[in-house]
Amino acid sequence: MDARFNLFENEVGARFAKRFAGAGLLIHQSSLPMSTQELVSLRASQINGCGWCVDMHTKEAAAAGESAVRLHLVAVWRESTVFTAAERAALALAEEGTRLADAQPGVSDATWAQVREHYDDDQIAALVSLVALINAANRLAVIVHQRGGSYEPGMFAAAVS
Repeated sequence: MDARFNLFENEVGARFAKRFAGAGLLIHQSSLPMSTQELVSLRASQINGCGWCVDMHTKEAAAAGESAVRLHLVAVWRESTVFTAAERAALALAEEGTRLADAQPGVSDATWAQVREHYDDDQIAALVSLVALINAANRLAVIVHQRGGSYEPGMFAAAVS
């Protein structure tokens, strides 16, 4: 199936993408570890069925040195031993913040307590913002049928700069 629409080739879409990327850059420049950012983005994208974003975040994480084992195990992070307690808290927040419509109570108090245990206020602000931003990105890509497979590391940064 081909993409329905290329947001980057449309004036309004391209202008929006630049502003959207600016929000992403703020998170990217935060003290939230880059590996955590990519793992959270990957997990939310898996849940949302966004092939483009799964492709992008897998490849960006690999290019930044993330191991194939950890990338393969993100989907089953609860049943794996390769993630730190802090990463596990972030992944739980990502899942609970992504599955709001699945009759979930939102982010549980237990998950929030784990996040507070491992991250400072600036990192929490970045993490919460990242979960919101990746969910929005997933929806944009899924709506226009932007397919995964052709992404190369650095493509998004180049497209919005």
